[in-house]
Amino acid sequence: MLNRNILNTLLCTILFALSMPALADLVQTLAKVKPAIVGVGSVLPTRNPALIFSGTGFVVGDGFTVVTNVHVLPSVIDEAQKEQLAVITGTALHPDVRPARVVARDLEHDIAILRLAGAPLPALMLGDSSTVQEGATMAFTGLPLGMVLGFTPATHRGIVAAITPYVSPAYNSKQLNAKTIRRLSRPFDVFQLDAIAYPGNSGSPMYDPETGVVYGVLNSVFVKESKENLLKQPSGITFIIPGNYIRALLTQSTEP
Repeated sequence: MLNRNILNTLLCTILFALSMPALADLVQTLAKVKPAIVGVGSVLPTRNPALIFSGTGFVVGDGFTVVTNVHVLPSVIDEAQKEQLAVITGTALHPDVRPARVVARDLEHDIAILRLAGAPLPALMLGDSSTVQEGATMAFTGLPLGMVLGFTPATHRGIVAAITPYVSPAYNSKQLNAKTIRRLSRPFDVFQLDAIAYPGNSGSPMYDPETGVVYGVLNSVFVKESKENLLKQPSGITFIIPGNYIRALLTQSTEP
């Protein structure tokens, strides 16, 4: 009969081996995902720094189409001073700054579609977000803290902790304002992840860690101003706009 210690060692080894495929899947998936992750911001040669990016985007479709949040886009582009909307690709050591233009916006769901100049980039596939269930494991890759940490995509992993309306009912009339009332009249569900996102992660894709198929776009501002407006400190909960709203906006956008 085998010694108890040997049995315990064998059991631990088997359990570790069973866990390895899931870890390996994400490692392999990242090789496909990271080249499709871009920074979104603006470039102005006479400014210091000339390049500023404030959020994340990701490439879909034909390799020229970028998905991000509307609130990630610069509020004003000073075209008179030659400022341009820009998308940053490449690597931290060899960044590639591409001019871009906005071709579609969905203000209600805070989604923007951009078109890139230059050569096409690796693209991610959009899945049907209505198939996502609570408890599903998901990952997101983006540029946390933007200019602070530089152009280095980082990946986080968690589960879909809840599928919840993006506006919580107000507890009293003092919490109601025009924006909240408009949102209460048009509620829609968002995914809630038990993973921490940071400013700069807005616009990151949420995807299946095994396949890389995208099921939503991370939003760290738009939803939180409704869901967490009573909290002095952010809770660390991450919210995701379902990807079917991206698919709908892409269908409406016919500009090449």
